[in-house]
Amino acid sequence: MPSKLEGAMDALITVFHNYSGSEGDKYKLSKGELKELLNSELTDFLTSQKDPMLVEKIMNDLDSNKDNEVDFNEFVVLVAALTVACNDFFQEQQKKKGKDEKKGK
Repeated sequence: MPSKLEGAMDALITVFHNYSGSEGDKYKLSKGELKELLNSELTDFLTSQKDPMLVEKIMNDLDSNKDNEVDFNEFVVLVAALTVACNDFFQEQQKKKGKDEKKGK
């Protein structure tokens, strides 16, 4: 039975390959594939954002080699950045909760 981390790694690989390859290179995400992945797999994140150009900006930021596609390495950078942001948010909420509890709120 795989560990939680091994399961998470497997999930990243599986999700990427579930969306890559329907257009062009089967080992890369086109802009359309990336948009479909983000809309399906990160629905809450996208709906909380107010920027209609968000997918375009993400694509430009991720596409480090400027081939208009996102490979697995570039995709992992996105997931890592979002994970760090979520962790930072969680830590801030915990600190705020701790301060509120000390004040008796």
